Amino acid sequence: MDGLVHATAAGDSLAQARHRSFISSHLTAGLLALMVFPAWLALAGQPSLFAAIAFLWLVAPLPIAAFLSRTGRYGEAHLLSALALTCLVAWISSFTGGAASPALVWLALVPAEAALSGSRRITLGAAGLAGFGLVVMLAAGAAGALPAPIAVPASFGPLIIAAAIVYAGLLALRIERIHAEAEAALRLGDGRYRLLADNATDLITRHGPAGDIEFASPAARSVAGCAPSDLQGNGLFDRVHVADRPAYLRALSEAERTGETVTVEFRLRHGDGARFVWIEMRCRPVLEATGPRRTVVAVARDVTSRKDQEMAFAEARAIAEQANRTKGQFLANMSHELRTPLNAIIGFSDILEQQLFGRFEFQRHHDYARLIRSSGEHLLSVVNSILDMSKIEAGKFDLHAEPFPVAALVDGSLEMMSQQISSRGLRLSRRIEPGMPDLVADRRACRQVLINLLSNAIKFTEPGGTVTVSARTERDMVVLQVSDTGIGISGPDLPRLGTPFVQADADIDRRYEGTGLGLSVVKGLIALHGGTFQIESELGRGTTATVRLPRAAGASPEFSAVPSNERERKIA
Repeated sequence: MDGLVHATAAGDSLAQARHRSFISSHLTAGLLALMVFPAWLALAGQPSLFAAIAFLWLVAPLPIAAFLSRTGRYGEAHLLSALALTCLVAWISSFTGGAASPALVWLALVPAEAALSGSRRITLGAAGLAGFGLVVMLAAGAAGALPAPIAVPASFGPLIIAAAIVYAGLLALRIERIHAEAEAALRLGDGRYRLLADNATDLITRHGPAGDIEFASPAARSVAGCAPSDLQGNGLFDRVHVADRPAYLRALSEAERTGETVTVEFRLRHGDGARFVWIEMRCRPVLEATGPRRTVVAVARDVTSRKDQEMAFAEARAIAEQANRTKGQFLANMSHELRTPLNAIIGFSDILEQQLFGRFEFQRHHDYARLIRSSGEHLLSVVNSILDMSKIEAGKFDLHAEPFPVAALVDGSLEMMSQQISSRGLRLSRRIEPGMPDLVADRRACRQVLINLLSNAIKFTEPGGTVTVSARTERDMVVLQVSDTGIGISGPDLPRLGTPFVQADADIDRRYEGTGLGLSVVKGLIALHGGTFQIESELGRGTTATVRLPRAAGASPEFSAVPSNERERKIA
């Protein structure tokens, strides 16, 4: 019989049992009628019109069972069965006494059989069909429209009533069997849900319309430190921290109102002590099976360890940020304090080197003055780089946007570095795309970027090498490139470039001076302009540094509206 049940009912054990019972009973009744018919023909001979039509109604359960098997429409199948039984009873009663026929007792079984559908609508419909058949029979008898009664034996009445009793008993057995299967399915489902609820480590609660708890799982002992009965009603609400109660109630209300899952975190008093634990509760609305009432099922878990980790992480982050701010402030203050004496050292050593107040007696004194000036200038450049780096990291580096020609920027930077280029014996190549538009950016910052890149290219290129500076446009970007034929950079060192105080040549016996701040400042200034910085290099083959800046970089929110004169005063 399971193979005859429609696929729509196969997923529900109770629906499958109802379909199986209906199909089996109707197939049995129809097949019995087919089996009895040959024997009845042999005994009674050629059937009359009355007998032939009655037989057709007796085998009607067969196509009705086929209809349910093919379509799965259980309610319509019950209505067809009620109609067939009503018509059969009315047909037999019209030939066996009309309203006085004992066959009319079968009309009482029509709604009883329809009750197996489990639908009030179907049951009332079957009762209406049976009542309509009785009314038609009474009306036909009163109007004298009934056919002439046929001769029936005296035992016809008792046999019809006995058959009705047997059929009623079979119906009762079918009803009892369906109820037993429904109870078994209910117990099985309850057992599964109870097994999940009893063994789940998360607390499962069911909340009524007012937020009160109607059910709490045994996990209440581990999550809340109390018995599940202690959470009934307002027991859970009373344990929620006073400051978190509005959020708790809002989550339940939103879940019930919107029909969506809502998550809330709150503190819950654990046990009878004063210790509170952090709880994460997910509220999910569900519809009652018995009506349109919507209830909320919540799953709560202890997330105290996670909250402790989050708080520790936030505290560590705050400490790190404070330390970083302190470091930046310290570097900025120290840089300012160092620049004043360094300027004096450079100025007076320059006077001594030029011998403005008399010539030195020994040449060595002149060399000492020159070394003091060069060392002071080097130290001042380091201090300026530290100051710029600290300002960039603190987000306090003031940028002032103004339009200026790119060619002038390149030429000015090359002029400042010309002495170093010539002293190193390097060749210089300049490639500027003709007709380039003006760049809207901070002129001083862009000049510092080019000077830092040129300084690196000059420092790491052996005498006789070539340094190339080029500028071109790509869509709405201005591309500046500084290439050299120097020593190059190994592949593993490339990702580390641009980190403050990190150099590719970082060994103790490294050949080249530097603090590792130049590229850090370059990256910071380019980022403030909304541009990108890229280095390509191969060991022994040279390095190419590429800077891409938006032509209208001054539109970036990092740029301040500091007037030019005030800005120059601040820089000075």
